[in-house]
Amino acid sequence: MSEMATTFTLQAIETEGLAKAFGNRRALAGVDLSIGNGECFVIFGPNGAGKTTLIKLLATLSRPSAGIARVHGLDIRHNAVQVRRRLGVVTHPTFLYNDLTVSENLRFYGRMYRVANLEQRIMEVVSQVQLESRLHDRVGTLSHGMQKRVAIARAVLHNPSVLLLDAWTRMRP
Repeated sequence: MSEMATTFTLQAIETEGLAKAFGNRRALAGVDLSIGNGECFVIFGPNGAGKTTLIKLLATLSRPSAGIARVHGLDIRHNAVQVRRRLGVVTHPTFLYNDLTVSENLRFYGRMYRVANLEQRIMEVVSQVQLESRLHDRVGTLSHGMQKRVAIARAVLHNPSVLLLDAWTRMRP
């Protein structure tokens, strides 16, 4: 008798009853998600709906008040370091150093993630975001839009399997 092979595919992101409260204020209440590998998932909603809170939880930048969240089967509470290695994240703050150049910022993050062939990879991602001519400019001298492009390059530098992108537009008064 032959054995049947069982294939089990982990979801890119799974949440069950994920919740976050700040004191008495609930920012997120019981979110259940299942996002497969290769899928794109967009969340729309008004300010204060919990979109950024959800991203911060999945990115392990904040801890949930309740519920479970997994990235590729890894629990965000117990495997935060391994989860972060699988994520690329772009949020409101760019997590870039204004006094460093574009290439210095990317080199810093590339070393942190132990990116192979780092200089080649930097050139690839800078080309993808069309900032080759600004490679040696300090990030603080770039426009907001160009800084976001560098943040995208930073987020994809280590070839993450999951990319989390928070709101892209800046509201002007």
